[in-house]
Amino acid sequence: MRDMSRRSLLGAGIGAAAAIGIAGCGTDSGTPGNAGKDNAGAGDQTKPSAKPSEKSVRLIGDGSTADTGKQPHQPPRPVPLEPGETPPQFVIFSWDGAGEVGNGLFPRFLDLAKDHGAAMTFFLSGIYLLPESKKTLYRPPGNAVGASDIGYLTDAHIKDTLKYIRQAWLEGHEIGTHFNGHFCAGSGSVGNWSPKQWRDETEQAMGFVTEWKTNSGWKDLDPLPFDYRKELVGGRTPCLLGQDKLLPVAGRMGWRYDASSPGGRQMWPGKRQDIWDLPLQAVPFPGHSFEVLSMDYNMLANQSKNSTQGVPANYPGWRKQATEAYLSGFRRAYESNRAPFFIGNHFEEWNGGIYMDAVEAAIKGMADKKDVRLVSFRQFTDWLDVQDPAVLEKLRTLEVGQAPVGGWNTFLKAA
Repeated sequence: MRDMSRRSLLGAGIGAAAAIGIAGCGTDSGTPGNAGKDNAGAGDQTKPSAKPSEKSVRLIGDGSTADTGKQPHQPPRPVPLEPGETPPQFVIFSWDGAGEVGNGLFPRFLDLAKDHGAAMTFFLSGIYLLPESKKTLYRPPGNAVGASDIGYLTDAHIKDTLKYIRQAWLEGHEIGTHFNGHFCAGSGSVGNWSPKQWRDETEQAMGFVTEWKTNSGWKDLDPLPFDYRKELVGGRTPCLLGQDKLLPVAGRMGWRYDASSPGGRQMWPGKRQDIWDLPLQAVPFPGHSFEVLSMDYNMLANQSKNSTQGVPANYPGWRKQATEAYLSGFRRAYESNRAPFFIGNHFEEWNGGIYMDAVEAAIKGMADKKDVRLVSFRQFTDWLDVQDPAVLEKLRTLEVGQAPVGGWNTFLKAA
């Protein structure tokens, strides 16, 4: 990917005040850590086939996507909490952009997820499946034709991205959207877009995923094994901007959640405009009195002041600090209100790859704990949707770090 450092910075999911602490601003059954009847983790551990049998495939449109039946490796159907039952500790790891650019990070974390029975959400940027030679097909709202602040992938990297998106879905992960050109500044910023412009951007993102064969001419490649217009039930906006104008559009498209809010507190979520609002969260930042958003870029912004290549001598300390920030946020929820923990990332190598190491260490530090469920946003939304509203309302009364008085048996027994 050309201009990696520039696109990496612009690809980060923060808005003007999202990097808390800067400038006064205060983000399976049978598998360790995923046992229990409320399992919403990776579920079925049957090894997925490389591709579905020909009889099970129904090509959609130009053959870029296909209906291959029920997604493999999904957890059992969720059930409501029983009176007095301790809630699971849900942890959702998500990836913005989800392009493979030759650094091996996409397969690295697919392997890690498989090792720990985890499901994740990959927010795919639609233009990552559009060859740069066809960039004039992209008409970004409020910006020049073909413009993009994250650039375009090489043809080889598009093919790699297609490969790993296929693998991700077949292994039980969710494919969401990060939209397209990632505009975060100026009059064309996504923060200024109208609902009509958001609808246009979203339709284009879906089109680039569902028509990549037409746009690329690569007719000999396998289709993506899912119907994207059905698969797509949530996303995250660039730089966490523009949610208010996106939500009315998301509702009309049948989305079930949005993960675009910045600076959420570690509490049980609610809905905005009848859509689950699942924000990046403020977590303890070791060595500081302020908190930081639960995303790799926000760690970087506080450590190397937006530079992706800080002083190498600082890397070990920064790696430890980032790892402990994730684990501190996890422990605070796990040992108190059991609020779901949302973590956002990019496939990046900033500051020598320390944030990727921190994410890996965090997953390993969480996965083997009792009641922990490493799930996708879609799977977590499935669980929320079957719970008694009165139970969820009571869970929302617990503040950050507040354990239920009398224990869970007492607290939820009469909810």
